[in-house]
Amino acid sequence: QVQLVVSGGGLVQPAGSLRLSCAASGCTLSRYGMSWYRQAPGKERELVAAITSAGFSTNYADSVKGRFTITKDNAKNTVYLQMNSLKPEDTAVYYCSTYIRRNYWGQGTQVTVSS
Repeated sequence: QVQLVVSGGGLVQPAGSLRLSCAASGCTLSRYGMSWYRQAPGKERELVAAITSAGFSTNYADSVKGRFTITKDNAKNTVYLQMNSLKPEDTAVYYCSTYIRRNYWGQGTQVTVSS
């Protein structure tokens, strides 16, 4: 059974940094692409970043380009989201996700950017 466990959220000041982790079990991440999504209060869930199975190709939402970086450590079966230069509008619950015959989601972690 595929499980995704997210960690690393918290409260950070504007311009600060956080790194989110998503550890997978029940699957081998080297075979699958991974994505990070976020959902702010009152808004729809949106795609933030995605990475291919081998980790050679990435894609970002325009709002986070140049500030966020998605990486994948297939040896650790873990995907990361490095978030720099955080802004208050980045405040949201962040989820990791993968598709293996159906969508799987991590439990989400709250990121709050506030002074």
